[in-house]
Amino acid sequence: MLKSAEKAADWLLSGLELRSTLFHVGQYCGVWRASTAGHQRASFHLVLEGACWLHLPASFGRAARSTRLVAGDAVFFMHDTAHCLSPDEHAPADDAFAVRIGAMTPLGANSEPEAGVALACGFFEFRSDLGDAISGLLPEHIIARHDDVKLAGARTTFELIRAEAARAQDAPSPLINRLTDVLFFYALRAFASSDDFAPGLWSVMRRAEFAPLVNAIIEKPGDDWNTHTMAALCHMSRARFCKQFAEACGQPPAQFLALLRMKVAAEMLRHGESTSNAAEHVGYQSESAFAQAFKRITGLQPGACRRARGREQADAAETRVH
Repeated sequence: MLKSAEKAADWLLSGLELRSTLFHVGQYCGVWRASTAGHQRASFHLVLEGACWLHLPASFGRAARSTRLVAGDAVFFMHDTAHCLSPDEHAPADDAFAVRIGAMTPLGANSEPEAGVALACGFFEFRSDLGDAISGLLPEHIIARHDDVKLAGARTTFELIRAEAARAQDAPSPLINRLTDVLFFYALRAFASSDDFAPGLWSVMRRAEFAPLVNAIIEKPGDDWNTHTMAALCHMSRARFCKQFAEACGQPPAQFLALLRMKVAAEMLRHGESTSNAAEHVGYQSESAFAQAFKRITGLQPGACRRARGREQADAAETRVH
């Protein structure tokens, strides 16, 4: 049985495959404005040295926001989000967010580095056992602060990123990509235990009244988890349970249950278990009904999930041989 929301989050993120790609690393000085928006991809910015401002325009009921970032901070955008970085604490006009100003120069090219900011910027993509269902529950962006006590373990990772950026004069070090992956996972874990999250998956895991239910479903996903049994485990009436769960999670209990079940099933399939065994373990008597649910939530057929695992193992074996 999982003991905490953080462990539950680790379990949920264990099937998440992340691939970071460094776009550029260098420094800006004087008047400049930078952004990774408009590429239809998730992206990140790491502040290696100096300070700057992150500006977000008003969107979908969210007020415009400007946040100061300093050395050691990082921001990860889960989706293609309108934003810009600049040295100015005042945000540009809404129609100027997409206008880039200034040019990035190599690290160390400026004789007065304190006058500017050094950045590592790039894109990332992540696939999950749960497909778009996971990314849809994540926040628009996550800011990882250098002084966040929950990110103490990430500081060494950031220092390694900074060291790799400093030594790569001609081309960015490929290690920065992998180190950024690690930093991103630290940021996600910190978000899972933060107090200023948006309603969603982590909210349910952290709520004392729902945490036992989440752990129980993970432990025995094939049990008869209807809304009555879930409400009873949480010591609530069915109506109160459904209302409070939906408010905390942003989706009804049945949809959340399906997410956890398919996560468990995907892990089994990736480890070579048959589709029929995976289906039965998570509560499906019909293999075809399970396949339909699995496809709807993960975007893959069960067989494709098993074959993907086989390809990964073959690639790993080929790498060891050569």
